[in-house]
Amino acid sequence: MDSFLYPLKFLPLYKQKVWGGNRIKALGFDYDPLPNCGELWALSGVEGNESVVENGFLAENHINELLEIYMGELIGEKNFDRFGTEFPLLIKLIDAMDRLSIQVHPDDALAQRRGMENGKTEMWYILAAGDDSEIVDGFEQQVTPDEYKQFLAAGHVESLLHIERPQPGDTFFIPAGRIHAIGKDILLAEIQQSSDCTYRIYDYNRPDADGQLRQLHTEEALDAIDFTPTSDGKTHYTYRPNATTPLAQCPYFTTNLLAIDKPLRKDFSSLDSFVVYLCVEGIAAVNSMNTVVPLHAGECVLVPAVADSVELFAKGKARLLEVYIDPDQWKGESRNHSHDNDWLAELKTT
Repeated sequence: MDSFLYPLKFLPLYKQKVWGGNRIKALGFDYDPLPNCGELWALSGVEGNESVVENGFLAENHINELLEIYMGELIGEKNFDRFGTEFPLLIKLIDAMDRLSIQVHPDDALAQRRGMENGKTEMWYILAAGDDSEIVDGFEQQVTPDEYKQFLAAGHVESLLHIERPQPGDTFFIPAGRIHAIGKDILLAEIQQSSDCTYRIYDYNRPDADGQLRQLHTEEALDAIDFTPTSDGKTHYTYRPNATTPLAQCPYFTTNLLAIDKPLRKDFSSLDSFVVYLCVEGIAAVNSMNTVVPLHAGECVLVPAVADSVELFAKGKARLLEVYIDPDQWKGESRNHSHDNDWLAELKTT
């Protein structure tokens, strides 16, 4: 059956948001009649929002339907044993004209206690940011739950938060439990667990499109929050052209940066995983399994796990995020088993 698979390109899903902007249109996407596009979901297995294949004979099928047919050949045998027929990652572009709510995501254990499949750990790769743009990345200093509740009730929770000033190319790893927010005038790529669970803590008393204040999740968030302070949440890296630069590595995903201006070949014969390439700058192409897929910024392609290698090309210069799930990072636990508390504790303090 593996001979029928090939690199898969997907139709984007557009999400209007009260804080959304219009920079995604400048990348070549048409989301009319929406007045803005706060989020472009480039690849999703979230129920009701499954990405649909755009290219080849599998066009018009969505990602989870293909998982039912191709199983481990598509995402890797161990990954299929772990995740089943729901694609395990959600990959987005986020365009924030205004600041997003201050929020937190549950970890796997809390999410499963509350009837969800998994929590949400994520990472951000900054594509554009204004001179005054800020992000919230944890607490500035140690606070107790009681202190946090007092500041929240008084409307002063912002004074507790650790603020970063992002620049294009910056990377931030946001483990489940870390309080966070994207500020205004920021365009970024987000790699995350396949979950749409967000606990909104504070939203600046901002009305939604219907003029109503958006729902807060004050009590639900309390058990999810890690009150450990963040001194420096930025991932520090130095990249070399036409080489693989690690950005994030955790049980949920591995993300690398590839800045290329000449052909680059990657060997994945020993990796039991799919590989996603998300173009974040320029024009590129991915060649694998006798299929060439062109990409511009904001587009992605999924290379099936049965592919042994890929070749990457750029028109001039391009940047790609390379994303996969390495079974060696999660020790082969199935989705139905709780994860090791030691690595969860380590992840939360990263």
